This record gives sequence, structure tokens and C-alpha cells, in this order.
Amino acid sequence: MLELELFGQSLKLEHDSDGVQCLYWKDKLVSRVDVSGHTVSEIVHRFELQKNEQAVAISLNLQAQDSTVSYQLWVDQRQQSNGEFPLQKAENLAKSKEKKSWMGLAALAFKLLKSVKVVKVVLAGASVAGYAWLFSLEFALVLIGCLVAHEYGHIKAMQYFGIKTKGIYLIPFVGGLAVADDKINTRWQDVVISIMGPVFGLLMSLVCLLLYGLTDLELFAGAAVLSALLNLFNLLPILPLDGGHVLKSISFSMRSWVGLSVCMAGIALGAWVAYTFGLALLVFFLVVGSIEVVMEWRQRHFSHLVPLDNYGQVFSAVWYFVIAGGHIAIIYTFADSDNAILSLPMKILSS
Repeated sequence: MLELELFGQSLKLEHDSDGVQCLYWKDKLVSRVDVSGHTVSEIVHRFELQKNEQAVAISLNLQAQDSTVSYQLWVDQRQQSNGEFPLQKAENLAKSKEKKSWMGLAALAFKLLKSVKVVKVVLAGASVAGYAWLFSLEFALVLIGCLVAHEYGHIKAMQYFGIKTKGIYLIPFVGGLAVADDKINTRWQDVVISIMGPVFGLLMSLVCLLLYGLTDLELFAGAAVLSALLNLFNLLPILPLDGGHVLKSISFSMRSWVGLSVCMAGIALGAWVAYTFGLALLVFFLVVGSIEVVMEWRQRHFSHLVPLDNYGQVFSAVWYFVIAGGHIAIIYTFADSDNAILSLPMKILSS
């Protein structure tokens, strides 16, 4: 089926007539996965090897697509190689027989659309024009800078883990989107990539506050508090927002049923917020998040994501609350301001 090179030796993937995948390194069996009787589109082989008297974690991720199987080889949470091979050679990967829904076609259309570079320019221009219409051109440019900083935090985290990216897309009146070209391999990667957006957003807000202190221009203060509000919104424990991914990684690292219960509670919280503040766009996020939770639950027995240990769970939770507290502190700084823009975020939080 597949043969790769790992540490100068052959890494072979084979399958037998009983529907069992076997992975061999130097003709030694290092991993086997029994998928007989299951319909799955993704399989993970995970094992350890000794190199220089140290244990090295190895992961081979396989995902069935329309006519091919894509693979990713990870060594100590860093991608070593990737590629694809014909699906007919992978008889052990059970391809789903369900017809593609209109949502699948829409996702494919969006994937094709976002590959066109001109879309980035059009969306960026529309975002600047939209915010300039609401406020001013100067304020729009500063706010766009804050949004780009947030998404750049996601991009830098992806690049740190060796994950290919497709860039940043600005979405008018919504924010931005950092698009990855590879899948993550661990829950820790999901936490870091998700939370680094608000981290960079917090740093940008602090820069805006510094510029406000130096120039006394309220547009920098306004950009700081609105950026803090947008980042705080992203930290809501609702999928597919950044906070929802942190919550999902922590809860699903405990138990699958804990992850399902906690994520559904987050969706219920989101529904209450959407109803209370009349946020129609949040309803769309909730639908997407619900689908993501259901898919996570259905694939729980075949998940390729390495869970967080107890230390990772505690550290991720503390990190989350520290960053959220930083954004709240910036908003609270201007709670008593006479400027309607500067005091608006605090009024929303205290509502």
C-alpha cells in the first residue's frame, strides 16, 4: 500500500484479508489497526521508536478522499512528510457510502474559491470599506491591523508545528480567518493554534494603548478596546470559535462523554447569548459548531489526536483565563469614558 523512509529504514504499510492494517519498520510490526466492520474515513497508526537512547513518538495519519488516500507522517509532533496514493490500493479504509450533502458541496466550493488570491484582496478591501463606513478610514485601518494581528497569531502557531498554511482572509463585519492546509496531530496543537490568535490580539491591543498614551489620539484607544472585545468574543467557549476549540481539546482529553457534555453546554450557552443579544451570525456559528461536535463524537474511537495529559489540561485552562482576563482588563480601563465607542464594550459585558 505505502512505503516511506524513516530514520534511514523502510516504513511499510500493508493490509490483510481480515481488514487489519499492519505497519512495519525494518520488517518489525510496530502498529496494527483493525477496521473490519467499521466505516471510517480516517485511520491513525501511533507508536514509539528509540533514537539516541530517547523515545520518539511517531504517527502516520491516513485519510480517505474521493479517489485517493492522503497521508501525513509526524515525528515528535512535527510533520516529516506527506502525500497521497490511489484509494483502490487502500482496501482497509472503508469509504463512506453516504451521498454528499449540499453542505459538503458548499464546503468544496468555498475551498476552491479561497484558493484564488484575488479573493483576499477583495475581502480585505470590503472589510476596510465597511469599517470606514461605520467609523472612519483611519480607524478602519487600525482595526484591520488588530484583526490581522489576531489571525497572524494562528498562522505563526501553525508554522511552528510545521503545518502548511494558505494565508489570512478578512471577512467584512465578522473578523478574519487563518486557513491551514494540513491537519493537526495533537490536542495540544489545537490549544496553541487556537489561543495564539487572542494572544497576538492582546499584544496588539497593548500596542494601541501605548500609541494612545504617546499621541493621545482616541482612535488608538478605540481600536484597543474593540480589538479586545472581538478577541474576547472569540474566546467564548463555543465551537467553532477559538475558546470552543480550547474547551473541546481539554474536555475530550478527559473522556469522550465529558467532551460531548461540555461542548453541548457551550452550545447551549451560545444559544442563550444569541437570543439575549439578538446575534443572528452567532446562530450560524452554533450550527457549524454542533456539526463539529457530532463529528468529533462519531470519530472518537478512531481519533488521531493525541490527548492532553493532566498538566496540559490545567496549563491550557490557566492560559485561557489569563488571556481572557487581559482583554477584560483593557475593556475595563475605559469603562467610565465619555466616548461612546470606548465605553461600549464594557456596557456590553455588564449588560
